[in-house]
Amino acid sequence: MSEKKILTRLQKHYREVVRAELKKEFGYTNDMQIPTLEKIVINMGVGEAAGDQKKLDAAVAELTLIAGQKPVKTVAKKAIAGFKIREGLPIGAKVTLRADRMFEFLDRLVTIALPRVRDFRGIPANKGFDGRGNFTLGVKEQIIFPEIVYDKVDAIRGMDICFVTSAKSDAEAKALLKGFNLPFQK
Repeated sequence: MSEKKILTRLQKHYREVVRAELKKEFGYTNDMQIPTLEKIVINMGVGEAAGDQKKLDAAVAELTLIAGQKPVKTVAKKAIAGFKIREGLPIGAKVTLRADRMFEFLDRLVTIALPRVRDFRGIPANKGFDGRGNFTLGVKEQIIFPEIVYDKVDAIRGMDICFVTSAKSDAEAKALLKGFNLPFQK
């Protein structure tokens, strides 16, 4: 027997609304041409981990709460004497979200986290795209996510959230992300 898969709210919205809008806007002739959101990569650099590995452990714990999945530690590719960083020293954490976890994270980001940003006027529409259909968003504080308890935070850390899509151009990627209600500036 096969179990029927339950779709998240955003997956259902993508299949029923966003795909039709993209097909109409860009004139796709085949459903396989319609861009999809492939993965979301959350990266948190912890430069002060060079002196104290406990700070990196705290960042990993916070990223685990935010993503709902255990991140991997990233290591320095080369030594930088001025910052006291040796090659191979763990200095950050990243997590890659796909499928259901990706859509649940995106839903929480759009509906809960971004509205909690102080003086938020939208995401700059012309910055963050790489020319190949991917978009990167920088967040200055991890405390905008409701999973993080403010009293237990030892330091405010930022993170990069990278949306990897199958879109061929920035215009297609922007239309796809707008379909997911990402609040771009006008």
